[in-house]
Amino acid sequence: MDTYKTIVQFFQDGGFFMYPIMLVLAVGLAIAVERWIYLSLARGRNRRVWKQVEPMIRAGNLRQAQELVGNSRTALARILSYGLARVSTARRREDVEMAMEEGLMEIIPRLERRTPYLATFANLATLLGLLGTIIGLIDAFTAVAEANPAEKATLLSSSISVAMNTTAFGLMAGIPLLLLHAWLQSRTTEVVDSLEMATVRLLNALGTRTDKVAQQAAA
Repeated sequence: MDTYKTIVQFFQDGGFFMYPIMLVLAVGLAIAVERWIYLSLARGRNRRVWKQVEPMIRAGNLRQAQELVGNSRTALARILSYGLARVSTARRREDVEMAMEEGLMEIIPRLERRTPYLATFANLATLLGLLGTIIGLIDAFTAVAEANPAEKATLLSSSISVAMNTTAFGLMAGIPLLLLHAWLQSRTTEVVDSLEMATVRLLNALGTRTDKVAQQAAA
């Protein structure tokens, strides 16, 4: 109970700027949670799609694989659909690779969407805290100038303490948002790397299949 009262008192003593900092923190946390859920689901769905489509590709059932990825809305399925659709008309491995790179360039912005906002919100929370402190200090020195000389020291120390609350709260909001930004960026990079690895595996599987066909034709 005492901890709750201390937190409430800390928030109330900070003044007006505590509210926009709280709003920035709330929006940033909401974005972080949404991005974490999105990336976690995307990673799991991509793995399931690859487990289904890889045996088809290795067995040479490209039409069946194309139907499978065509009926899926996952990021990996969309990229593979670009490559598989190009297999029948492509003359070189590079043509299929370029087709999948086109799909990857379309998917990456969706994976990175809203994550950069976290760094902006972290800076914004810190700056709002500093602004609140500066305005609080201005008000404090103005009040002290008109106060009784015997009360100036006490009034100034208490006013400065209250003004510092906004800086402290701004840092308390900004630091977690920066850490969440870095963590989500690493998660996004992992998903992108897995997509790139899947495209390489598809190209290798297609190359192995082409080599077998060529050997059979030569025999």
